[in-house]
Amino acid sequence: QLQLVESGGGLVQPGGSLRLSCAASGFSLDDYAITWFRQAPGQERQVISCITNIDSTNYADPVKGRFTISRDSAKNTVSLQMNLLKLEDTAVYYCAEVRPSWPRHSCPHEYGYWGQGTQVTESS
Repeated sequence: QLQLVESGGGLVQPGGSLRLSCAASGFSLDDYAITWFRQAPGQERQVISCITNIDSTNYADPVKGRFTISRDSAKNTVSLQMNLLKLEDTAVYYCAEVRPSWPRHSCPHEYGYWGQGTQVTESS
C-alpha cells in the first residue's frame, strides 16, 4: 500500500525550531517531487516548499530563509527544517507526492498521494 506519513509536529515557542518528516512506504521517493503544504484554521491550504524530481527546491515567500527542505534517499523521507518559527506558522502541515513525466524546476500543480498531516503550533 502506497502511503505518506508526516511526523515531527508539536508545540513550540516563537523563535523555536521543528523538523518535519514525510516518510514514504510502498514506493521510493527518488524521482518524485514532494511538496509541503499547510493549512491554518479558516484559511486555504498553501504551498510552503517543494523539492522536485531533480532536487530543485522552492519556497513560499513567508518561509524563505527560515525553512529548508531536503531529501534523504536512504531513509526514503523528505524533511522540512523549520527555524525561527512565528505565530503565523501555526497550521496543519501536509506532504504530497507526484512523479513528474519530465524534469521540473518548479513545484507541481497536481498530486497523487497525500499524508494525513501533522499539527504545528506556536504559542507564547
